[in-house]
Amino acid sequence: MQSIESEKRLPSKGGRTVAWITRTFMIVAVSLMTFLVLYAGFVFLRDGDAPKLLVAVVAIVWGVGGVALLYAVLNWLIEQLPRAWMTRLQPYLFVGPAVAILIWYLTIPTFRTFWLSLLDRTSTNFIGLQNYAAIFTDRLMSEAFRNNLLWLVFGATFSVIFGLLVAVLADRSKAERLSKALVFMPMAISFVGASVIWNFIYEYRPADAPQIGLLNAIVVALGGQPQQWPAWVEIIPWNNLFLIVIVVWLQTGYAMVLFSAAIKGLPGEVLEAARVDGANEIQLFFRVIVPMIRATIITVSTTVIIFTLKVFDVVWVMTGGQFGTEVIGTQFYRQYFVARNFGYGSAIAVILLVAVIPVMIYNLRQFRRTEAF
Repeated sequence: MQSIESEKRLPSKGGRTVAWITRTFMIVAVSLMTFLVLYAGFVFLRDGDAPKLLVAVVAIVWGVGGVALLYAVLNWLIEQLPRAWMTRLQPYLFVGPAVAILIWYLTIPTFRTFWLSLLDRTSTNFIGLQNYAAIFTDRLMSEAFRNNLLWLVFGATFSVIFGLLVAVLADRSKAERLSKALVFMPMAISFVGASVIWNFIYEYRPADAPQIGLLNAIVVALGGQPQQWPAWVEIIPWNNLFLIVIVVWLQTGYAMVLFSAAIKGLPGEVLEAARVDGANEIQLFFRVIVPMIRATIITVSTTVIIFTLKVFDVVWVMTGGQFGTEVIGTQFYRQYFVARNFGYGSAIAVILLVAVIPVMIYNLRQFRRTEAF
């Protein structure tokens, strides 16, 4: 008797079909409505002639609200599916948009850039690897590779060393907050702004004129002759060091903050035990602190290395790549945007990407070992 009543409560096959069709129609309709609303907002922002204030308000509401609406609708759609499918698909709901954006704005342009690097300067004729052969035989590109190596050796190394020293010394100072704030302050300045500041420091005037540049004023006060420091042709390629100083000044604060956080996370009893065992402060630093924050040192080092490989702003503002200061970034800009040699410029971009990839892979492996990725 009970089984008969339960069978009566079950929907018929026709009822299940109608319910499935209705649910499918609702899913499709709601999806189309959501994308139409988002697309309408995009068209308004792109082609509308409304006042700027209204456009700004719509951009904020449409951007934030549109993303929230998209997630809410997609989550509701997935919840309409059978439980097994909902469990499988729901994690991809929150990761999917980010992955789609990365694919659209990073992966696809990367492959497109590689394809352009196989074409001629007008991107019309296929020339194979000729652009890559030209890169490794061009004098300016050889100069750029040499200078990028200098940036790696001196820029990345001194940024990490100074950041670590400041973190250790400031940790024991009574004016810790003030000293760290002063070292970190340059991070609030853009690279272009920092270059303008250091242009004033390196400013050159003839020997018989008043020196307004800080460095030349000091040199003249000590009895020396003023020099055009970044443009000092006689010391090429070592004049690149005057540009590297700017990035070290900027990046030391970044390294210091990460190292300081790692040092403060060290167990105090370990440090005290090392002191009780007779270790002096230098031994404590090299044999206890450095090994224990090794993962942080590697992470900071690889991050700074990636940046120095891509350096552009400082060189372009200070010298424009002249006086033997060309780097890969300035050569890419000069070839792609100034000379309009799209094939050659794309090949330089691919070379730069290939140079960065090994450092990124090493960084990800370190994250995986420390279970941070």
